[in-house]
Amino acid sequence: VITCDCPVCKSNDIRDKRLRSSVMVETQGKVIVIDTGPDFRQQMLRENVKQLDAILLTHEHKDHIAGLDDIRAFNYSQKKPMNVYANELTIKAIRREFAYSFEKNKYPGVPKINLHTIYNKVFEIEGIKIQPIEVEHWKLKIFGYRINNFTYITDANFVSQAEKEKIKTSEIIVINALRTKKHYSHFNLSEAIEFLQEIKPKKGFLTHASHYLGLYKEVQKTLPDFITLAYDGLKIRI
Repeated sequence: VITCDCPVCKSNDIRDKRLRSSVMVETQGKVIVIDTGPDFRQQMLRENVKQLDAILLTHEHKDHIAGLDDIRAFNYSQKKPMNVYANELTIKAIRREFAYSFEKNKYPGVPKINLHTIYNKVFEIEGIKIQPIEVEHWKLKIFGYRINNFTYITDANFVSQAEKEKIKTSEIIVINALRTKKHYSHFNLSEAIEFLQEIKPKKGFLTHASHYLGLYKEVQKTLPDFITLAYDGLKIRI
């Protein structure tokens, strides 16, 4: 659980309940999930999530959107469509991959989705300011997101100086670290550590790790004191 002490949130809670390549944030009484991976349903059930107000998508790769069909449970319980925010390329992919949700004559029970195209500028979800962070995933430009003092970036292998400026002053940063060897489209371990050492958050967490990174206990003891490997069910308080 992340409790944010910034002027916006005061004593409100933000919750970072680890999903596969995803995160759930709760602030100002609203719940936002970043990415809906293949096990989105299992993770929501495990954490007993009863409220979901919006979904932010980083990009269109299946390990980040495949679970989107399972928002239908929230459609049913909340009696409204789910608001989904993403860049133009991802919106196009969602319309293609989940075409049955956007047909004129919909089959009963299909997911109800309100798509919102976002760009590389601040926008709001029910009064919550969201700062997109544009990063490169090999040749694909994707979004990370900053919400208050929390920044989440996945599948990055390059972040420009201009985008780094948006991240600075974040208390918590979650960044991808795929493996120890260099990779063409993701930060490896040393690159992720270097990134966090440059930005200097109070705490950095490494996510989107493959089995090539190594065992948790062995890798963790090699990390700087302010960096920790993330794991399913991790809860952070700001």
